[in-house]
Amino acid sequence: MSLDAEDGVEDRLTPVLRPVRAGNGFEEALEQILQVVRLGLVPGGERLPAERELAERLGISRVTLREVLKVLQDQGLVESRRGRYGGTFVLPKSDAGGEDELRRRISAVDIEDVLRFREVLEVGATGLCATHGLNAEQAGRLRDALARTHDAPLADYRRLDTLLHLTLAELCGSPTLTAQYAAVRATVNDLLDCIPLLVRNLEHSQRQHIALVEAVLDGDADGAREMMREHCAGTAALLRGFLA
Repeated sequence: MSLDAEDGVEDRLTPVLRPVRAGNGFEEALEQILQVVRLGLVPGGERLPAERELAERLGISRVTLREVLKVLQDQGLVESRRGRYGGTFVLPKSDAGGEDELRRRISAVDIEDVLRFREVLEVGATGLCATHGLNAEQAGRLRDALARTHDAPLADYRRLDTLLHLTLAELCGSPTLTAQYAAVRATVNDLLDCIPLLVRNLEHSQRQHIALVEAVLDGDADGAREMMREHCAGTAALLRGFLA
């Protein structure tokens, strides 16, 4: 089955893919598709949307898009396949590198800065969603994103967790905040990839997700902000414990 028809891929990519500004089409398109790959919104082994759709959503020519995809292919992030079921497919992440890769990622990132910026953006976005309220369609999207995380296999949990948080960021109504959050979340996911998935932590995180969504839908801005602070603090504690 084509990924384009599976579990709302268009909704998955909406928080990240947006028309680029004139003058930096290639660079901004590359940045956005890199975020799609780094955030795991299209998992390894699955297909990116068709070139025509990607080009339309980014507001670039298909020639420019092919140049972007060529860079990603040269970097070993995607591969092009021909034929009826062809297209551009995201390659599974390589486990090569081990401890060297772990040290490289940590040394290149100011963990405290990333965690603080992430908290500011998430708490702010959550408060805005609760304060201004969501219409029926938006509320449905948020409920659906939460539902996808329920009983998710460990291999899929981080991608679906990311999608839930991206949905909250998008629904706050600030495209600038959404873009900044997508960028910082990609860095957070790079760090999370360096630590193990802990079932007990995921169960606790899921309870927080439920309380968070309920607070947003109830219009409880203070409660939503406080729950998001607590949620971010839990992730921060794990990352500091493993990586600091």
